[in-house]
Amino acid sequence: MHAHDDSTTPSRHILTPSTLNRLVRDLLEDALPMVWIEGELSNVARPASGHLYFTLKDSGAQVRCAMFRPKSGWLKFRPVDGMQVLVRAKVGLYEPRGEFQLVAEHMEPAGEGALQREFEQLKARLDAEGLFDPAHKRALPAFARRIGVITSATGAAVRDVLSVMSRRWPLADVEVLPVPVQGREAPPAIVAMLRKASASGRYDVLLLTRGGGSLEDLWAFNNEQVARAIHASAVPVVSAVGHEVDFSIADFVADLRAPTPSAAAELLVPDAAALSRHLRQLQQRLGTLQQRRMQALIQRTDHLLARLQAQRPQNRLARDRERLAHLRHRLAAVVRERERDRSRRLERAHARLLARHPRQQLSLLSHRLAQQDQRLRHAIAQILERRRATLQQTARTLHAVSPLATLERGYAILFDAEGRVLRSALNVTPGTSLRARLADGELSLRTSKD
Repeated sequence: MHAHDDSTTPSRHILTPSTLNRLVRDLLEDALPMVWIEGELSNVARPASGHLYFTLKDSGAQVRCAMFRPKSGWLKFRPVDGMQVLVRAKVGLYEPRGEFQLVAEHMEPAGEGALQREFEQLKARLDAEGLFDPAHKRALPAFARRIGVITSATGAAVRDVLSVMSRRWPLADVEVLPVPVQGREAPPAIVAMLRKASASGRYDVLLLTRGGGSLEDLWAFNNEQVARAIHASAVPVVSAVGHEVDFSIADFVADLRAPTPSAAAELLVPDAAALSRHLRQLQQRLGTLQQRRMQALIQRTDHLLARLQAQRPQNRLARDRERLAHLRHRLAAVVRERERDRSRRLERAHARLLARHPRQQLSLLSHRLAQQDQRLRHAIAQILERRRATLQQTARTLHAVSPLATLERGYAILFDAEGRVLRSALNVTPGTSLRARLADGELSLRTSKD
């Protein structure tokens, strides 16, 4: 047995666990610098530090993941166990424990990435066609009389819109045009309603709106056909889809994009209270200007009177007095006319408000219905009279060419014993029985012998 000779053994490169883990980490990071991985979340934890720790798994394996601040604070959703997500991460190794892990840089719910790419592609294509061109944007009417609201009839958005409009401008006639705003049937329904509302000529402006939701919930408003229907609308279209941070293709094509349904309602109608305050301010300014002008005229008149009294030209004084009286009369007339004009405008405004009362509308519609009923009855009577005259003329024409009319002129039709019309006397033998058809009846005849 020989003793072991250390001098002949090759030198060994001995590593510590820290060195080994560092080497493995470097190898992993060099080989796979950044990867996309999809899986199911589990063991989600967010400690007080704000970092996010979780496990990403599928049916056959799992991997530990970490997402550090501030990136973990930029997430637009709340990660929970069981959620399917798409993660962009660096492959690495947690050295203190020697555990393989992913360091996430970005995370989104699975499926939204594809939708976002589809959104960006459609947006770029429609933008290149000019559908987003500001030159095509139309200004909204300052005082819209009839507004069509294309949205779900049961959603919160329509309640917000109606509440704001009724509070701000009750004179506006707002009509809800119900459509589904989510799901496969939503885009064709929205397109059909946009075309119908545009072709009707009833509306001064259209509002296309719905409440907030995920990108998938709002996808009906990223539809190409919906975008083209908005662009082809004959009346201005306002888009208010989702929350303030949400943007849809409909927003870019519409003549105006509002951040929320309530904000859209405020943009579409004026504030009646603010307008009333503005009118009162204008009226006060007008009164002040009139008063100042009258005071200036009075001062000028007094100044002229003083000059006249100082010069004492009797004839000129008399003429100027007449002119002064005339000017005062004109001034008073102008003031009275302006007062009457303001009164007439107030009365017309009051009459317009009364005309919109349901009682007045009902009376007007009842009168219109009575007129239409009378016109319908008259038209039916005329049609019946024309058809009666036509029938009588046709009967007279038929009677004129009828054999009976010929019989009335003294002619007769002869029939043989078999009922056949007799057209020649050559085949008739003496003693043959015949029938003669006259205008007022028939006769039985028998031929005689020569």
